[in-house]
Order: sequence, then structure tokens, then C-alpha cells
Amino acid sequence: MWTLELEGRVAFVTGSTRGIGWACARALAGAGATVVLNGRNDAARLDARVAELRALAPAEHFGVLCDVGDPAAVRSGYRALFERFRRLDVLVNNAGILQDALLGMISDEIVATTFAVNALGPLYSLQEASRLMARKRSGSIVNVASIIGVAGNTGQAAYGASKAALIGLTRSAAKELAPKNIRVNAVAPGFIQTDMTSQLPKAKYDERVASIGMKRIGMPEDVAEVVLFLASDRSAYVTGQVIGVDGGMLI
Repeated sequence: MWTLELEGRVAFVTGSTRGIGWACARALAGAGATVVLNGRNDAARLDARVAELRALAPAEHFGVLCDVGDPAAVRSGYRALFERFRRLDVLVNNAGILQDALLGMISDEIVATTFAVNALGPLYSLQEASRLMARKRSGSIVNVASIIGVAGNTGQAAYGASKAALIGLTRSAAKELAPKNIRVNAVAPGFIQTDMTSQLPKAKYDERVASIGMKRIGMPEDVAEVVLFLASDRSAYVTGQVIGVDGGMLI
């Protein structure tokens, strides 16, 4: 059972109003962190999640509405975070987008949007976060990648390329920030129960589950527990790693 080992720390989770991001926010708040939630354009949903999190784990939880793929919006969001808390201890780069398309059918819009959110967004956020963390010479950054960025998948060339870029960012940033005692790691989820996976046709859903060694779909909480480990001092000597959370899909 986790104790309040993140008490007094501030954590920012991008894309945290649903799915894996919301599970990460709950886990971090449960461990004592004050959590800054993020949504792209639904202010009402973001406010509702902030209120829900305050009820679950009372603290000064806060919401920042911004598109992570827009560098100006990211800078504005971090200014609001700094003005309120004057510190940042944990960043979880979770916001992501998935648009399937076969090679030859991938539009310019899909490429631009996928890379803006999945690769450039984490880079923008990581830059801002590392500046704040460097003030105290400590911090943990966790990037939510994907097993598709490791192994690839038919129809997901753009998505896989963007997540592979995120893994490259993770390892490069880990080398650069280690002397400042800022750790950078990634998790690579497999087939996880989210809004996106619940919309798959039953035959495709069953096929994916059958490919998993543990023969069950993962839950957002399965990913959140690993993120919590990487965010906490329990992983104080771990950096530059990509940890699969896939139930044995890739072994």
C-alpha cells in the first residue's frame, strides 16, 4: 500500500481528464501530491475533474486548460502553474492522440496533429518543466509512450513514429538532465481499456486480447501504478528507461 510519500510535491499530468491520465492523477493525489490537471478545450469537464479529485484526496488541486501541441499555450499554462505553486516536482506527459491510417492514406493533417500532440507536445512541456525542476535540482518526468513505438503495428505508422520519437526524447533528456538530479523515464502501455479501445469492433478487440500473454486487457490503473513508482523516490536511481506495461504482449 502506498503511503503519502509525495506529500508536499506538485505534479502536472497532461491529458488528465480521462483514461490513463485520470488514473495517474488519482494515484499521485492518493500518494499525497498536489496535482495539476490538464484538458485541451473542455473547461467544464476539467473543472469537474478538479472538484472530483479534491473530494477524493483533499488538496489544492488545480486545472490548466491548454493544447499541449501549441507551444504558446504550453508556456502560458506553465506560467499559471508557477504563479500558483512556485515549484514542480513531477511531470507526466500523458496527452496523446491516435488516428489509424494505412500507408498511402495518411493525410498531412494526421501527420501534423499526431506529431504535434504525441512528440512535440511532450518536448514543449519537458522544456518548461525541466526549468522549474532545475531550481530545486530534483524532479521526475514520466512520458507515456506505447508498445507501438517499440514494435510498430499495421495502420499505425504515424502513431508509431510519434511514440518512437517520444522514446528518443526520453533517453536524450535523461542523459542531459541526470546531472541536475532530474530523472526522465517512459512507460509503454499495451492494450489498455480506454475510450479508444472500447470502440473497437468485437472481433478486433478479442484478437488483441488473445495476443496478450496474460489474456486480459490492461486497465488505466495498471499503468498509473508504474507511473507512481517512477514519480516517487522508490525509483530514485532509475532514469532513461522505457518500461512496458503490456501484460506480456511483447516478451
